Amino acid sequence: MPDATPTGLTAQVRALAEGRVTSRFLVQQALERIEATQQTLNAFRRIRGEAALAEADAADRRLAAGDRLPLLGVPVAIKDDIDLAGEATAFGCGGDFAPKTVDAEAVRRLRAAGAVVVGKTNTCELGQWPFTEGAAFGATRNPWSPAHTPGGSSGGAAAAVAAGLVPAALGSDGAGSVRIPAAWTHLVGIKPQRGRVSTWPDPEAFHGLTGHGPLARTVADAALLLDAAAGSHPGDRHRPAPLTVSPAVGRDPGRLRIALSMRSAFHGGVPRPLDPAVRRAVTGVAEALARLGHDVAEADPRYGLIGLTFVPRATAGVRDWAKQMPDQALLDRRTRHNARQGRILGGPVLRLSRAAESRARRRIGAIFSRFDVVLTPTTATPPPMIGAHATLSSWGTDQAIIAACPYGWPWNVLGWPGINVPAGFTPDGLPVGAQLLGPANSEPLLVSLAAQLEDDQQWSRHWPDGRVDQAVRQG
Repeated sequence: MPDATPTGLTAQVRALAEGRVTSRFLVQQALERIEATQQTLNAFRRIRGEAALAEADAADRRLAAGDRLPLLGVPVAIKDDIDLAGEATAFGCGGDFAPKTVDAEAVRRLRAAGAVVVGKTNTCELGQWPFTEGAAFGATRNPWSPAHTPGGSSGGAAAAVAAGLVPAALGSDGAGSVRIPAAWTHLVGIKPQRGRVSTWPDPEAFHGLTGHGPLARTVADAALLLDAAAGSHPGDRHRPAPLTVSPAVGRDPGRLRIALSMRSAFHGGVPRPLDPAVRRAVTGVAEALARLGHDVAEADPRYGLIGLTFVPRATAGVRDWAKQMPDQALLDRRTRHNARQGRILGGPVLRLSRAAESRARRRIGAIFSRFDVVLTPTTATPPPMIGAHATLSSWGTDQAIIAACPYGWPWNVLGWPGINVPAGFTPDGLPVGAQLLGPANSEPLLVSLAAQLEDDQQWSRHWPDGRVDQAVRQG
């Protein structure tokens, strides 16, 4: 980065606690960087200038008084599908939205940990696509190549973190929407166990497909944000037993059995050729894991027809959200199509798809009797160009995104955790990623393995501007 200010979440927490920097300075710097890049990257939908600075001043008073909290005074961002009191939740849509009066449970927990939310990041309409573009806000661009998308639907969050505007951001993942933009912007992105981070005021999101998760430059930073946001609300439908993941960052994962799988789940009969550059990158991750002492072997989960359980839940979720929009005429034609499909599939078919989840867990989970972790590509392709899908029909868009991103969504059906780790770059310099996938409640194991790999690969040294940090770790 262009200055010596700590850039990582963990490093900023440490600098604040030691009095080497103030929250006002960090928040002011974040706001200035957001403003300076808004016309180019367009990462944010809403920016909380005065409110964030006032919260930073309050954090500085608490720090001076000796208070210590996990994120006290650190600037972070949240995706614009998460309620923030005083701000609207547009979820990528156009229209006149009333400000929310109460924080979402995840935001309440971030604030209780001391974080300063500087703004809400862009997302495509209702989180449907792996690109962050829309009539309501324009296109969010990739810091590594502004001609390309940062991915989606948490594309604004990924762009903001990758460009160093904020040290970390909270996104959401319903079909890969944290892991895909993390892969395409050289970040760590965690999709936690379903319910690990509350979706309240919704008892569940997109009929159990979607959960909130962190994007950050390092595993330690992602784990820290996850621990701060994690926890249940009494109204949540899914309430897994609490666990913390940050202690796993420095823990030896031991010698693990890792299944390398390049095969994706069946979904609509769409051909899904794996880009050679992605294959080479993921193979490189597998080779690194083997060199670190793990047993890596090729093996594929038995996905079966899991796609038939995904579509009814996804489209019914679009239907639910579309009904809340203040002006449905402003919705993208593809959104309206998906909402109509959700109305058709939202009754008995939806109930059958939910009932099939337990069978899918048993069938796919059988691989964990032989392996501890599954390694797959995060996407089948590098990031597409901005506007590549703009003129496609709903069917054409679905076919294109299924072909590009066939690897993430099965774990949303199962509700199990996964982590994207940077896997390197294409010959053109575009980032790609790999997924570490585990069974229920395996976040600590996945974090431990990802941190071990990060220590070996040193991903966070590389920035989109071509700079390579001399510091091995920035926290």
